[in-house]
Amino acid sequence: MRVLGVDPGLTRCGVGVIEGTPGRPPTLVAAGVIRTPSGDPLPERLVAIERGLIEWLGEYTPDVVAVERVFADQNVLSVIGTAQAAGIAMLVAARRGVPVHTHTPTEVKASISGSGRADKAQVGKMVARILALKEPPKPADAADAVALAICHLWRGGGAERIAAAVAKQAARQQPRRPA
Repeated sequence: MRVLGVDPGLTRCGVGVIEGTPGRPPTLVAAGVIRTPSGDPLPERLVAIERGLIEWLGEYTPDVVAVERVFADQNVLSVIGTAQAAGIAMLVAARRGVPVHTHTPTEVKASISGSGRADKAQVGKMVARILALKEPPKPADAADAVALAICHLWRGGGAERIAAAVAKQAARQQPRRPA
């Protein structure tokens, strides 16, 4: 399975692509950021993020997109731009017919490091360790996007297979109608 992780942000939108299957170490395909100048008008920045994500989806053809679920803890104003970037990521994937899943920052941290309270440095180190890299992807937004992709592969990938198996079994058990 190929997973594109998106760590949404207006100035730096982290993106990372991994490939793998649950139970086996994943491999890094690509990691980076989509940058927009903070002085540009918001609509132009959102269009730039859209274009960047379209390029990533076109080049890496992921099976699924994992986006960080945005939440407002204290400063709601600072989270608005992040939520807008997350919406663009979900829209771009949905338009291409690529399934989208969201994961909370705590879920990602716990999946990668074993602790939902891990800091960025700990997450980066674990991403490097999991992928057998000498150092984490840079900048930290790219490492966070890769962590999202790993989290989805490990948590979401298995859940998707279970749901598909349950649906298949339910379809088999449907009574057949006489012709």
